Amino acid sequence: MTNLLQIGSITEAMRERLESAFTIHQVDNFDAKKITHVVTNGHDGLSPDIMSSLENLKVISGYGVGYDAIDTVEAVRRGIIVTHTPNVLNEEVATTALLLMLSCYREVLRDDAYVRSGDWEVKGGAPLTRSADNQTVGILGLGRIGQAIANKLAPWNATIVYHSRNKKDVEYTYYKSVTEMAKDCDVLICITPGGPSTDNIVNSEVMEALGPNGTLINVSRGSVVDESALIDALKSGKLGWAGLDVFESEPAVPEALRNLPNTVLLPHVGSGTVETRAAMGALTVENLLKHLKDGTVISAVPECAHL
Repeated sequence: MTNLLQIGSITEAMRERLESAFTIHQVDNFDAKKITHVVTNGHDGLSPDIMSSLENLKVISGYGVGYDAIDTVEAVRRGIIVTHTPNVLNEEVATTALLLMLSCYREVLRDDAYVRSGDWEVKGGAPLTRSADNQTVGILGLGRIGQAIANKLAPWNATIVYHSRNKKDVEYTYYKSVTEMAKDCDVLICITPGGPSTDNIVNSEVMEALGPNGTLINVSRGSVVDESALIDALKSGKLGWAGLDVFESEPAVPEALRNLPNTVLLPHVGSGTVETRAAMGALTVENLLKHLKDGTVISAVPECAHL
């Protein structure tokens, strides 16, 4: 049978299907020369050391839409196909972005604690919150998920603006500068890919432009936001609120960030529903099985689409 290297965990449903076609090896015990296929995820990716040792590698199948932890330049050079799981998680991640936005606007965590503590009975009604309707929302990265976010915001009568690598044929206003966009926004939602080109693209300048009444939402990669600058901005009041699903060194989250009352923090669960994760797992497996069958894949990353 064909030899597959597993990096990170996989579900039992994925394992059952893969074991019908592959001999699965773990990272602590494998023969590099035998491995032709790898299954991994967006967080673990494939380290350069392991990748260089796999001289017969043909496919890296990634569970997740992000693939910045895989060296696609080297993969293309060697003719290795890298796949990911786009589209099947668009709606779920978009829902998470709106969940974070609404939680910040309506102070869900604060008011939940208010009820649980008994303060409602003793002190009376909680302070008023803000309406999430009629806001100007800047989307940093108007790809498939960014468009899904924009679609879900429509009933809230949002004005959508965006920044991405290229201007798109859409009805929304395009900004060349993230900082200039932030000045005009009530909310900035990050859904851009990770990697060197977007590292700390949301810096102190962008946060100050968003301002003391502004809300920052990040459902992309922790590297996109300068975390130290974010903590300073939230502490000082230069930025109003932040809803975060991703962090620079996750699962380690700075205590200073965890202690801030004007944040909503999630453990990287943007796509974390039973239904969506099952669809992601199925596509991860289908890419491997299809390559085994006819040498092609279903969802190659853009850099590898020509291979």
